[in-house]
Parts: sequence; C-alpha cells; structure tokens
Amino acid sequence: MPKKAKSISLVLGSGGARGHAHIGVIRAIEERGIEIRNIAGTSMGAVIGGIYAADKLDTYVDWANRLEKNDVVRLLDFSFNWTSIFKGERIIEVLRELIGDCQIEDLDRGFTAVATSLNEQREVWLNSGAMFDAIRASTAVPGVFAPVELNGLVLVDGGLVNPIPIAPTLTDSTDLTIAVNLSGMTEKYRPPAAKKVASESASDNSYRKKISQFLSSMVEGDESDESKPDAADLLVKSIDVMQGAIARLKLAAYTPDKVIDIPRDACSFFEFHRAEEMSDLGHRKTTKALDELGL
Repeated sequence: MPKKAKSISLVLGSGGARGHAHIGVIRAIEERGIEIRNIAGTSMGAVIGGIYAADKLDTYVDWANRLEKNDVVRLLDFSFNWTSIFKGERIIEVLRELIGDCQIEDLDRGFTAVATSLNEQREVWLNSGAMFDAIRASTAVPGVFAPVELNGLVLVDGGLVNPIPIAPTLTDSTDLTIAVNLSGMTEKYRPPAAKKVASESASDNSYRKKISQFLSSMVEGDESDESKPDAADLLVKSIDVMQGAIARLKLAAYTPDKVIDIPRDACSFFEFHRAEEMSDLGHRKTTKALDELGL
C-alpha cells in the first residue's frame, strides 16, 4: 500500500439508517485530499454512493438532516398486499426529484450498485443504466419493500447476499481500497443529546408504532407481549444478524486495505431521522482510520 495514497476505491455496506455514516466517511476522505475514484455500494451504501458519484451529496445532506420521525412515515408508501409492506416507490421518486436521475455510465466516478437476483440466486452488479433504478433494486429489502423487475430479473436488496461488496473493486487501478462495514461489533453506543429528539413530542414516536403495528397485524392471533420483541424488532434484528454474518465472511474472503467498522447498535434500521448524528460518527471513525494509515 502506498504511503501517500492519491486515489481509493470505496466500498459502502448495507445497514439501513446506519448508512448515513457513509456521508461522514466520504467527508473525512475528501478532507485529506484523497480522490474517491470508484464506489461499490449495497442498499443504503448504494444510495449514498450513487448520490455522491452524481456530485449531489450536499443536496441530499441538506434534505436528510431536516428529516424528523413523522417525515419518515410520510415517505413510506404502504402497499397493502402480500408481496411487501411498502411499495418503496415514494422515497425513490422524492430522491429522483431532489437529486435528478442520470445514467451510471455518464458519472465522473465509477459506481456499482449490488442487488440480488431472486430467481438466479446470485448477486447482480448494476453499473449501467438509470442510477435510481439501480438504487431502487439494491434497496428492495425482502418483505419490507417490493422487488424490482429490471433487465429481465427480479431483484431485491443486495445485502441479502453481499452486504459489503468488495468484489466489484478488485480490478480497480486505485491506490487502496477502504470498506465501510455497518455491522461492526456493538460498543454500547449512546447517542449524544440530539436537538431533534429533544424537540419531539411523545406522539411523534408514532412512526415506529405504525411500522410495528402494521407488521404485527399480519400475524393472526398473535397476542402482544412486552417481554418479547415485536414484529418490527424481529424483522430488523434478523436482517442485522444475517448481514453481519455474511459481512464477516466477505471480509475474510476479500481483505481491503482498511475496514471502518460502524457499530451495529449505533441506531436501528428505520431511524433515518438521525442522519446528522450517524454522519458525525462515520466522520470520527474514518478520521481515526486515516490517521492509522498515515494519510
């Protein structure tokens, strides 16, 4: 590894709202004057990676940092069918209108979004075509957001098979590869006093209640028990367990030059209103990692 890296390939993992840590990762790398030449991302990593590759990260950050819990609820379009809980179209349309769509092959940086082909039971690398079509496919968490039909394939979230997509960067001609793992070991993380949380009323907690109640209603005859996790908790925790296990296997098979671990207890899957806090966490972790690399 060169002592003074001038370019990197950046691997952005999946992990729901913890993916906003990727924003701080990118900021910290930019501050060192290092070029991010290629990006591979899964799920939320594809969202942040694609928007950054399109040079619209500032626009996204301004929007995301203003999100509150009730705003998140309004972005969730219930599908009311047996395919998924949410259609997943509303958030993509909001982002497409906010950011503007583009063709991946026209981006100034290399970008690959990773999705999973259900019928072929393999990962799919999306590095051409409409950027938000690729992002929508990469973020289609099974059971949560509806699958996407693209290029003759039925696609769902890439985190199902590859939550930390290092393989798409293996042939890159950059100086080093940095991977961001959103399934890092727990650190008994405690969030700082957040102005948004402090300003919310008890009724604002309805965003999580709505998700939980909707999921629970799908299980007939299931009586609530506060001593047990509810349906929403079971779903997101199961996703975290699966992705964490696969991420460890991927890191053992493909060793990047540096791994930045974001603790999996930093925030839960749906806490997208904590974008600024997660970005700050990513920045701190990356600054430390770059110091260790001497960059």
